[in-house]
Amino acid sequence: MAEHTGDCFLVPGPVRMNQKCLDAMATPVITARGGEFRDVMAELNSGLRYAFNLSPSEPKKKTQSWAGDDDYKVMAVSGSGTAAMEMIIANRFRPNDLVLVPTNGKFGERVAEMCKRFCNVKHIKYDWGRAFDLYELEQQLERKCYEAVLICHNETSSGITQDAAAIAEMCSRYDTSFILDGITSIGGLPVDIVSWNVEAAAMGAQKCTAGPSGIAAITFNSKFYERCKAIKEQDDVNALFYLDFISAYKKGDDDQTPWTPAINLAMGWAEALNILKDEGLENRWNRCQQLSTGVQNLFLDLGFELLADISQRSATVTAIMYPDGIDDKWRSDLKEQYHTQVIGAQDHLKGKMFRVGSMGETTKEEMIEGCKRMLDCFRSHGHEIPQVDVESYF
Repeated sequence: MAEHTGDCFLVPGPVRMNQKCLDAMATPVITARGGEFRDVMAELNSGLRYAFNLSPSEPKKKTQSWAGDDDYKVMAVSGSGTAAMEMIIANRFRPNDLVLVPTNGKFGERVAEMCKRFCNVKHIKYDWGRAFDLYELEQQLERKCYEAVLICHNETSSGITQDAAAIAEMCSRYDTSFILDGITSIGGLPVDIVSWNVEAAAMGAQKCTAGPSGIAAITFNSKFYERCKAIKEQDDVNALFYLDFISAYKKGDDDQTPWTPAINLAMGWAEALNILKDEGLENRWNRCQQLSTGVQNLFLDLGFELLADISQRSATVTAIMYPDGIDDKWRSDLKEQYHTQVIGAQDHLKGKMFRVGSMGETTKEEMIEGCKRMLDCFRSHGHEIPQVDVESYF
């Protein structure tokens, strides 16, 4: 196996970008309104459909590249994944609608916070890393008062992936819309938009698809479109302009956007999505799973504690508790002395754990080398760790 040298960059997004992606972003300026950029958008749309695990489309302009033979369309959003989620929420709900948002980490809580700006929210807050109580969610849905359920599918703050299939099944049974923040799952974990009957979902470029930061995408079905259209026509829409979904929709058939898009970022992302197509979506899912399983088993065997419930640990990020006597000084030293980057914890867990990303195009070699450096750094901080064959875990 090839040795990995140089920096190990193991953060759960933004992830390292491929050279082809970087080169594409170095393209000289083009106009957003000419045929050239329509070519870029058509290629990007086709790649987005692939990453969202939808039916294919031709990467050619004037062929409705954003649509396939299912009921879904895709749309690029010039902004991070949070902008994509805001676009979904602000356009889809009226101020009086009630939505259900269960959470077990920071990014789910952010979805709940966002919803509060645009509609009414029942926020069920579970401890970080604890699985949702599906029985409790079902009891809520039995009340038939919710317009939708929104979840953060993969919670990078706590290293847990929700049981989206079970929640989707419940939403279908109670005829409630299901909306997915898939910012750190789509392209890296098995996501089945069609069979889960997801009404709309968001992804961010800089996570599982290894694109640039600052551009994102949504996918949505005809029910989502009809609902947004009705709300706008009845003039009951939330205050928005830049993220107006109907304005963007009107431009979609023409491989266009209503305002100047993030042109060079779109070029880079289109290239990153071509690389995903080359690898194969399921191959990427399997590689992320293989890397995260290796990390989890290695640290568990060495006596570390993982934050997330055993049955639902994420394949794109692992949240590992620091042993007694170790804090974020370890992480600074790991970066400065061992040229390896992982990320710390947020909010009430700051200084108590670290998180290792296994998404994007991260290789097995880089993960093995990164883990060796982490263990060496723990030893240098006085934490006793036996010599262990790290390769064997991968």
